[in-house]
Amino acid sequence: MSTQSPSGSRAALLRQAMVTVEPRLKLVEAFIARELQAGPEAIQQTGSYVFSAGGKRLRPALLLLVSRLVGYQGDKDIRYAALIEMVHTATLVHDDIIDHANLRRGRASANSRWGNQLTVLLGDWLYTRSMELALEVDDLDIMRVLSRATIEMIEGEVLGLSLKGRTDITVEQYLEIARRKTAELFSAACAIPALFAPEYAGFRATLSEYGRNLGLCFQIVDDLLDLTGDQDHLGKPVFSDLREGKLTLPLILALPKFSPEQRQAVAEVAREGAFSGLEPQELQQWLSETGAFSQAREVALSFGEKAAALASSLPAGFERDALVAAPWFVLERDH
Repeated sequence: MSTQSPSGSRAALLRQAMVTVEPRLKLVEAFIARELQAGPEAIQQTGSYVFSAGGKRLRPALLLLVSRLVGYQGDKDIRYAALIEMVHTATLVHDDIIDHANLRRGRASANSRWGNQLTVLLGDWLYTRSMELALEVDDLDIMRVLSRATIEMIEGEVLGLSLKGRTDITVEQYLEIARRKTAELFSAACAIPALFAPEYAGFRATLSEYGRNLGLCFQIVDDLLDLTGDQDHLGKPVFSDLREGKLTLPLILALPKFSPEQRQAVAEVAREGAFSGLEPQELQQWLSETGAFSQAREVALSFGEKAAALASSLPAGFERDALVAAPWFVLERDH
């Protein structure tokens, strides 16, 4: 008899679904590689380095999975899955420059190897080339979805920068940043296949909202891992967000329960960009004692449950079941 938990079996279902789209994910990666090779030599070099670091490829995988759900049989899913990953990678490249990050996925970030000037141009090239590739198909509805998601991400970054180093950020402000910077691209990835043909259009609103809730769940889990994980698993130092002046949900929830001295210690890390009098393990203990980790996880779970409920209303089948399972895959992440 299986001893696997219900959430574990659901996460396993999504892993199985990822295996089914793996051949098409390889086509997505080949598409991106061809585009990079068509660019200037500096773009080829830096772009190949960035994409070779791997990653979960969750956003393109979702687009491919939803394409199967709606019964799409063509090749546009490959193109748009590649564009989604190119846009996502452009945001990571620019984020590392803004945050002065030296590590990305366990190795030197592009900006630490090639400097900010070339790396910012790589991000610009990825953004612009992805939009150009979308225009080649001459589908303005999909172009609108992609461009809107990109604008939301940039505006989310601007909002985050305006709150950098501040300890008075609210839960509502945090969720607005998370929605714009992360969830809107998840939403686009899930909604785009509904625009491949008119008969799929009825799924668009549900798929869009599904992706948005899944993206919020994903971001909160990501922020929890930044506070609870270790560098070997994360590929970057623990508490990276706080060192960059960003307060994420667990800290926002915990700060009102901290003593004035504890709040001051957190503010100093956010302001100075380093731990000095306070050790990361000590701050982890403080957070644990307030219940902030479990409270933040409950918020992530609530978004995951909303996503699962939305997916449950989609046409029955393996792909629908995998989308229902996706939040539990996200909630069980350890890196």
